[in-house]
Amino acid sequence: MKIDESHVAKKDNISVEFFYNNTKEKFKIKLLNDRVGFDRLIKDQNLHRPGLPLAGFLQLFSFTRIQVFGNTEMRYLHSLSSEDRKKSLENIFKYNIPCFVITNDNEPVPEMIELANKYQTPMFSSSYSTTKLIYLITDFLDDQFAPRLSIHGSFVDVYGVGMLVVGKSGIGKSEVALDLVERGHRLVADDVVILTKKGEGILMGSGTDLVKHFMELRGIGIIDIRSMFGVRAIRFQKRLEVVIELEIWDPSTEYTRTGLDNSFMTLMDIEMPYVKLPILPGKNVTVISEIIALNYLLRHYGYDAAKVLNERLTHKIKLKTAELNRTIDYFEHDFE
Repeated sequence: MKIDESHVAKKDNISVEFFYNNTKEKFKIKLLNDRVGFDRLIKDQNLHRPGLPLAGFLQLFSFTRIQVFGNTEMRYLHSLSSEDRKKSLENIFKYNIPCFVITNDNEPVPEMIELANKYQTPMFSSSYSTTKLIYLITDFLDDQFAPRLSIHGSFVDVYGVGMLVVGKSGIGKSEVALDLVERGHRLVADDVVILTKKGEGILMGSGTDLVKHFMELRGIGIIDIRSMFGVRAIRFQKRLEVVIELEIWDPSTEYTRTGLDNSFMTLMDIEMPYVKLPILPGKNVTVISEIIALNYLLRHYGYDAAKVLNERLTHKIKLKTAELNRTIDYFEHDFE
């Protein structure tokens, strides 16, 4: 199966206002100066600590990034006279910097607030340590700038395995997802699944803000999984680990019988385990989906049933004994 990736979206920037509104409670961010410069754009997902620029070396100053003032930068500023401090700070404030963040609950020197208002640059502070805040903000910005892809399908957490069910419209993706939820598994998204590339080799799946955990069932209409099954039946995001494609049984198509040859599909340059599952009357797709999840877990922890059976067969063939046609060594009596 080939999924159209021509509509992979990626943000080029976010505003300082968006950054502040989405981090002020999570990261304990406070505004220190006037509400100015909130329309400035953050175009770089990396952060910068301006130690060298404060000391006067500006040749490699990454001024397009959020500037973080930790204990080192603040102590350096306190070591300067008021005149030298203002000169040092003005050297960097004159650049079009998105915003400044002071960590460790450090109090800003008066010159910082004065220059922040003069150059219309937002100045924030946080009680978190520099290391922790940099980690949190970097993770937040990675999410915002990460490539995203919308896929038509159903995404379910089955035994802790993120399973994306895809296939032609009307084949029964939502019904499979609903049956899995009824059996105690958790719905992440239905119909529209948003995949976000997180680092190398990781795709996170979620639903849209509008649809969330609503589901459309043909012949019934819209149902709300959270209201119907409770909060334990949903997840807001989950790592994608297996892709299952449902298709009508085609006698001319060869389907895997042993599982010795693993199949993969590529999504945003990341290989994902892929299973093509044919649909036949009487076939319990829900149970098979659970087995796919359990089999994935076994392989993840180092046990591959297909390889183990193959090794046993190879070992028996090499022995070339009469025991080849026996399954047990003797018959036990069965007394009840």
